[in-house]
Amino acid sequence: MRPERRGWRPSIGSALLALAVAALLVPLSGLWVLRLYESALIRQTESELIAQSAVIAAVYRTGWLAAGGRLDGSERAAGDSTLHPPGFDGPWTPRFAALDLAADPILPPPPDPLPAPAPADPVSVQAGAALGGVLREAQRTTLAGMRVLDRTGVVVAATGEATAPVSMVHQEEVARALAGEAVSVLRLRAKGPAVSGLAAVFDRPSALRVFVATPVLEEGRVIGAVLLSRTPRALAETLYGKRWHLAGLAAVVLGAVGGLAALGAAAIARPLRAVTRRAIAIAEGARETLTPPPPTLIPPVREVDDLSHALARMAVTLERRADYIRDFAAHVSHEFKTPLASISGTVELLRDHLDGMTADERERFLSNLDADARRLSHLVRRLLDLARADVMTGGPGEAATDPAPLLARLAGRYGAPGMGVTVDCAPGLTLPMGAEALETILVNLFDNARQHAGPCPHVTVTLRREGEEAVLTVTDDGPGVSPANAARLFDPFFTTARASGGTGLGLSIVRSLAAAHGGTAAAVPSTGGGVFVVRVPVG
Repeated sequence: MRPERRGWRPSIGSALLALAVAALLVPLSGLWVLRLYESALIRQTESELIAQSAVIAAVYRTGWLAAGGRLDGSERAAGDSTLHPPGFDGPWTPRFAALDLAADPILPPPPDPLPAPAPADPVSVQAGAALGGVLREAQRTTLAGMRVLDRTGVVVAATGEATAPVSMVHQEEVARALAGEAVSVLRLRAKGPAVSGLAAVFDRPSALRVFVATPVLEEGRVIGAVLLSRTPRALAETLYGKRWHLAGLAAVVLGAVGGLAALGAAAIARPLRAVTRRAIAIAEGARETLTPPPPTLIPPVREVDDLSHALARMAVTLERRADYIRDFAAHVSHEFKTPLASISGTVELLRDHLDGMTADERERFLSNLDADARRLSHLVRRLLDLARADVMTGGPGEAATDPAPLLARLAGRYGAPGMGVTVDCAPGLTLPMGAEALETILVNLFDNARQHAGPCPHVTVTLRREGEEAVLTVTDDGPGVSPANAARLFDPFFTTARASGGTGLGLSIVRSLAAAHGGTAAAVPSTGGGVFVVRVPVG
């Protein structure tokens, strides 16, 4: 029997899968956070370099103008107006850090400078000379490599010492800056120790270098460029600085893992332990019903919930079965006690007075012994019939029976000794039960009518199909069933015809056989005799 559904419950498999995925996401989320933090360190470095390059570009432009730098008429005519980012008007040209490890390519190490094909512009050299010392002094604090280039890409000021003019125009970001574009790129460091394993995760930013190239503009024309570069802070160094924050995060993660463990215990382990305790108590003989656990904030998983309700139903069934067996044993003891006592008394009388008895007295006592023995034999047979009916199971695999020939044969058998039988069977109807089971039902109903309907009763048997059920109705013309007895008719050993050999098991056998085939048996109230109806599903 499929367990009844009591709303949605997660299965053990889905609960364990969810817990495993959640446990997996904890370290993965940590790696994801580290990845974001790496990008944050790189953008922080880029933002600092952008700010520095803006200042250096402004200083260089001022020095270039002070040294006599001027645009001729053709350059002014060809110059573009200053470009502004969307949303900004007037002279404001903000620039924001945008580098991302997940989206931006990592370029090879920068190429070495090349000898300049021609000397730098004297005005640019004069403007750069004033910046050289400033750049080298600033590098002591910013740790950034700085170069200032004229409009042709020749270095006019740098943090390093140059013995001869060199050109950087062949470097991609420099060329783009001289074309008027502000550029930020990531490159591998030209030199540095190789790292691998776990160190590669924590020291990855230190293996990269951020390059920021900023054009220097005058009236919309490029008069030079500023190239700055710096290695971001190492992740390990940054994490050490945040060690107390990370300790708090670790505590949160441990709390989350503990919460997941508590969730698993609440949804799986705790309900199972509760069910196990109750089942052990019942196995040890406790007379209690294994009730399902009360609703909780975290419901148990579906399998545990199904198990709990199944065990509750099993406990109820076992208690009912135990009560049935106890009552059944008491009834059997009572039914056997009377004939056994009669047999015992008769044997004692025969043993003590056999020689002094007349032939008629001996025959009378022997007849009593024979009647009691036959009653016990009949009672044993009926008990065996009831036991077989209680354990019988019907189903699709059982052969179907055509009831018409069986009804005709039983009508002939019971009609001979003075009981009239009328049969009305729908043609073509078959019952999904064996012929022996159907015959047992009919025989017990016929015997019940013969014992209770008076002398020469008449029995009418009808068999019809109603929807998905076959309905067998047996009606007699006797006095019927009193209301006081109607509720007990199908109880084992209840009979009002004990004097005529009734055992009170016939109708119990009928009900058990009907139930074994998924049907029911009932007495229908009537003013014109007894009416018994057996319903069996026919599919």
